[in-house]
Amino acid sequence: MTGRLAGRTILVTGGGSGIGRGVVDAYVAEGARLTVLERSADAAAELEKEYGDAVSVVPGDATDVEAVEKAVAAAIGDAGLDHLTCCVGVFDYYASIRELEPDDIATAAGEIWRTNVLSTLLAINIAYPWLRSARGSATLTLSASAFYPEGGGVLYGSSKWALRGVVAHLAKDLAPEVRVNGVAPGGTSGTRLGGLDSLGQEMTADRVAGRDDQIRAGSALEVVPRPEDHAGAYVYLADPAAARVVTGVVVNTDGGRI
Repeated sequence: MTGRLAGRTILVTGGGSGIGRGVVDAYVAEGARLTVLERSADAAAELEKEYGDAVSVVPGDATDVEAVEKAVAAAIGDAGLDHLTCCVGVFDYYASIRELEPDDIATAAGEIWRTNVLSTLLAINIAYPWLRSARGSATLTLSASAFYPEGGGVLYGSSKWALRGVVAHLAKDLAPEVRVNGVAPGGTSGTRLGGLDSLGQEMTADRVAGRDDQIRAGSALEVVPRPEDHAGAYVYLADPAAARVVTGVVVNTDGGRI
């Protein structure tokens, strides 16, 4: 198989749905050898049904050290690891600090920062020796919420701002062997970003009334992105030739702001 990522070994955390799934589809199309760590049994089953042996699916939670270690081991095999993409995330369902009880804030903050930030730090920490050996790269998933007070509440937004800092710090810390970049998608139709268990939010982001209209109104291009619209940025950053001199960069795929 030929493609921009032909023969590259890539691990994606949270690649079973939404933007993560769009990225997985693009990586496979570009010839990558892919391993996906996915918590949802249904999403994992869909990947296996779609791709069979072409994608190795490891069930597990990206905040669990053993699960991440298992996924990294599955990804490296005999070939090492060229790239890590982190797409794990949960949503705060626009929770306002004004409406939360102190105990709820403590519990919800722990859940969202652990899921959205700690999972990324764990994955990079565990994958680093192989990424270093390959002079590879990592791409983190941020959000327009890492730049603007939109797309969620303060818990979600602060976790994405934290990841923006992670990109900057790790780009310096892991240089010159490992490139670290990010993609910051804007609001995206067709995503099922789950809510916080600790707040009892069972609805997913795609069920928010009027969300697509809100996304279009906030976009300079007046577009409502779908997961596949962001995938090109991930492919570019994972491409060791095209992005050879790119690190510490966040690509904003949000339709523009005016």
